[in-house]
Amino acid sequence: MRTMTKKNKVLATAGALALVAGGGGAAYAYWTTTGSGSGTATNSAGQGTITLHANFAAGLAPGNSVPVSYTADNGTSSSTKVGALTASVTTNVTGCLPGWFVVTADTTNTTVSANTPGIEVGSGTLTFNDNADVNQDACKGAVVTITVGSV
Repeated sequence: MRTMTKKNKVLATAGALALVAGGGGAAYAYWTTTGSGSGTATNSAGQGTITLHANFAAGLAPGNSVPVSYTADNGTSSSTKVGALTASVTTNVTGCLPGWFVVTADTTNTTVSANTPGIEVGSGTLTFNDNADVNQDACKGAVVTITVGSV
């Protein structure tokens, strides 16, 4: 066997120290810890509105009826259910009495998806009652408006 020179001993010792410091020491270096935490977020405030529309044909005359379809536009970020519909009639002429008109609103309890326009949510009938005892000429050319709401 060959004898180690002083130079070889120094090199062997330096190599062993480098191995221990670099590789061997890393095997034993670690941290331990414990912890906990939480997170919070606020739900949507449900803000925004559903826009309801009443759609019916023009040209109504005393004694006639037309079908009415009710639709909803949902511009909000969540779906919603349209419940019971309410409907009322107004006109743009003072002598054309809203009481001469009858409007119905049958509800379908339809879920309207988020960001969806024109979903059918109900139907009904608009009737212009013929009042034989009163001149209803004030309603000629009048604009009839159905205002619809949901509960």
